[in-house]
Amino acid sequence: MGSHHDEYQVQRGKILTKPFFVLLALVVIGFSLIAYRFFAGVGAVTGLSDGYPWGIWIAYDVATGTAFACGGYALALLIYIMNRWKYHPLIRSAILTSVFGYCLAGFSVMVDLGRYWNAYGFFLPQRWQGNSVMFEVALCVMSYSMVLIIEFLPAVLYTLEHSKWRRVREWANWLHPRLIPDTETLQSGLNAVSKVAGHVQIRLDKILIFFIVLGMTLPSMHQSSLGSMMIIAGDKLSPLWRTGFLPLLFLLNCIFIGYATVMFESILSSYGFKRKFEVHELAGIARIVPWIAGIWMTVRFGDLLWRQQLPNIFAFDLNSCFFLLEVALIGGGGFLLLSNKNRHSPRLLFVSAALLMLGGGLYRFNVYLIGFNPGPGWSYFPSTAEFLITAGIIALEILGYMVLVKIFPVMPNPKKHYEVEEQEALHPVGDAVPGNVYAGK
Repeated sequence: MGSHHDEYQVQRGKILTKPFFVLLALVVIGFSLIAYRFFAGVGAVTGLSDGYPWGIWIAYDVATGTAFACGGYALALLIYIMNRWKYHPLIRSAILTSVFGYCLAGFSVMVDLGRYWNAYGFFLPQRWQGNSVMFEVALCVMSYSMVLIIEFLPAVLYTLEHSKWRRVREWANWLHPRLIPDTETLQSGLNAVSKVAGHVQIRLDKILIFFIVLGMTLPSMHQSSLGSMMIIAGDKLSPLWRTGFLPLLFLLNCIFIGYATVMFESILSSYGFKRKFEVHELAGIARIVPWIAGIWMTVRFGDLLWRQQLPNIFAFDLNSCFFLLEVALIGGGGFLLLSNKNRHSPRLLFVSAALLMLGGGLYRFNVYLIGFNPGPGWSYFPSTAEFLITAGIIALEILGYMVLVKIFPVMPNPKKHYEVEEQEALHPVGDAVPGNVYAGK
């Protein structure tokens, strides 16, 4: 059986490229404005008010950005719960995307806080508000960010094991087998979790398994809670989005957005780095997405029908137009993936993924901002500084991804793809292929 790290490779190439400097310029501008915000106050750089205390920093960077960062969560459900190990080569790039998405979402909250100097109270248990949905979201996002960093450690340790510094190599070689199990150990460990009884001996080489479990539990909690937060808005939220099903809709929404992000990132990075398109794996993921989007759409329209809100869809006011756009984007993206031919076309996979990300993201934006109306006399439009700060945060995510894939083994190894395709051609039944590191046991 091959090494776990044979699944991945470092993407060789220059780091200091033209896109690098363009993105770096956006990062410098954005974070310079963030520094000014901490010096001059949040009112100096935003259009926020008492009526609109949340703007695009929360609507995009937190509510929408964390959904885009759910690729690792969505793939974990497929790999570790559904036992579809042939998708395992895609997990590391999805985790890297999730690391940036969640860590920067947490940072965005700090930028948005009016009295950020009181944030230390979050780490004092005596100040915890256990019945607060905002507290649960903050706790889960922070914890999940730590889990993602730990899940990305195998790539870092593997690189350190090949460092030119002897002490670094020795430290990495000592830590790696004690912290990170190989693929075979991980699969057998996961299969044994449900059979454990009597005397339990915790071994350090099993520790990643429990972080994987946390990595599937925490997003389920806080993604649904992001929907719960807007239930308390009451009549300030438009009836087109105001429903008790918001937690369920947000959870389903993050799953199909997560898969769409995996497809989008894979196609875009393959094109940008001149790699073979990973259509073999993406086609299988794309087969699942229309079903999840369809369930989301059924709940969405079933709820509107139950609450007798269907006539509001065709009012053709601001809320109605954004609702129709949201549904058209999600429906169009899901419809494209119903065709087996489309699922094997890199171009159409990219288009459908982009539509699903835009539509799913717009749904969250609608709930948090477009459909929110605090009452007469209040209005909000993001300031130029707000746009530039958001652009700087997005640029940092892309820049970080571009740099780290050239330092650590993150991208799937094309040679392994060829092996998997050949073996599955000989063993077409199911996803399990004998002797294959991707196969379930």
